[in-house]
Amino acid sequence: MRVIPPVPDADDAPFWDGVRAGKLLLQRCADCGTVRHPPSPMCARCHSVQREWFEASGTGRVYSWIASQHPSAPDDSQRIVALIDLDEGVRMVSNLQDVDLADVRPGMPVQVTFMEIDGTMLPQFRPTEAAR
Repeated sequence: MRVIPPVPDADDAPFWDGVRAGKLLLQRCADCGTVRHPPSPMCARCHSVQREWFEASGTGRVYSWIASQHPSAPDDSQRIVALIDLDEGVRMVSNLQDVDLADVRPGMPVQVTFMEIDGTMLPQFRPTEAAR
C-alpha cells in the first residue's frame, strides 16, 4: 500500500503526534465539551475557539465499509476502508486489519491499533476479542 504522509497543521498536529506515540487523541471544545473529529479551529456547536485534547478509548463499532483497491496500483492488495463510530461519539475513517471482508458486519466492535505503513504511522482498527 502506498501512503501519502500527512502534513499536519495547527489544528491536527496533536492528533498526528499522538498517532506517532501510539495514542488516539481527540479534540474537544474546552467550553462546551463537544468532541470533534476531524480536528477543527472552531466548535460547530458553540463557536468557541478554545480546544483541548484527550486520549480516546480506542474502541468503537463499524458503521459502514468498502473494499478498496488503488486504481493506479492494481497489484496492491485490497484493503477494507471503514467508517468507525468511536465510543466518544464521533466517526473516523480508517482501515480494518486482521479480518476478512466476508466477516465484517455493521456494529462489529473494533479497537485501534497503530501500524507503520509505507513509512507513515497510521491508526488502524481490528475486531475486538468479543467480535471474533
